[in-house]
Amino acid sequence: MTAETRPKPATALDFRSDTVTRPSPGMLAAMMSAPVGDDVWGDDPTVNKLQGLAAAMFGYEAALFCPSGTMTNQIAIKVHTQPGDELICSDTAHIYCYEGGGIAFNADASWRLLLCPALWCRVASAINAEDAHYPRTTLVCLENSTNKGGGAIYSLQAMTQIAQVRSISLCLSKGLGCPVGSLLMGSSAFITRAHRVRKVLGGGMRQAGFLAAAGLYALENNVERLADDHHQAQRLAAALAACSPAFVAQVAPVTTNLVIWTAGPGLSAQAVIEAMAAEGVLVSGMGGPLLRMVTHLDVNDHAVETACAALQRVQGKLCPGC
Repeated sequence: MTAETRPKPATALDFRSDTVTRPSPGMLAAMMSAPVGDDVWGDDPTVNKLQGLAAAMFGYEAALFCPSGTMTNQIAIKVHTQPGDELICSDTAHIYCYEGGGIAFNADASWRLLLCPALWCRVASAINAEDAHYPRTTLVCLENSTNKGGGAIYSLQAMTQIAQVRSISLCLSKGLGCPVGSLLMGSSAFITRAHRVRKVLGGGMRQAGFLAAAGLYALENNVERLADDHHQAQRLAAALAACSPAFVAQVAPVTTNLVIWTAGPGLSAQAVIEAMAAEGVLVSGMGGPLLRMVTHLDVNDHAVETACAALQRVQGKLCPGC
């Protein structure tokens, strides 16, 4: 049977992002049995338990449950800055590239962009002098792991050398497998102010314990298994590295669960995306010739083997003879 006549799988294998996961049976059971209250009043016991657990795990005084990572990021920026202040971030940072201009819209702040590979060593020199001509530099924002950086990470040592870690945002709906939600963590005073900003942004939820229960389940069951995703990503990277340069020009170093590669010369990323989709494997583009595959808890050994075989078939279709 040729690739052209090969029937598509009934369900595509989705490697576009780790946000595509569905709650496991155990997570669903935890959600459906969760005791709930009204979180806007502060009396949802499951939300309170999640916030307390997360704060303790990361060594902070308090935490705040929010609908999304974008909201936790934007709340933190708003609380840490005053209108007219400037923050420092990477030119590939999520807060700059993918949050709809929220730095300016929500916080009336400006930003200083640093090239991602040079970020660590250039932060100090990017801080503005105390001069009325310049905005006050009040915040350094780091993304860990980095999306457009191919899942690369900053070590805790590097982060503490760059700046005092005053608050962190933890996304629950990616590698941890929750359907929705992120946590903002910091001092009690910071979270009190963050709670007010969440209200202004419309982030207050009522019986949010059904969602918070997924976060509790994830923190209690899905943290150690993140290593499995990293291993599966290495398998994909090895399969891509074994392809012809006419099909895969370069594979970025893989640190976590993101695998980014460059399509071969003259080969469009869209052509690869469409050909892989025809094989029942969904991948995503990252701009220009860049493509991405992301492993997650819905990707098992069989799925990775299927994806690797699909890459070989697509290579044969798009680069015959290579």
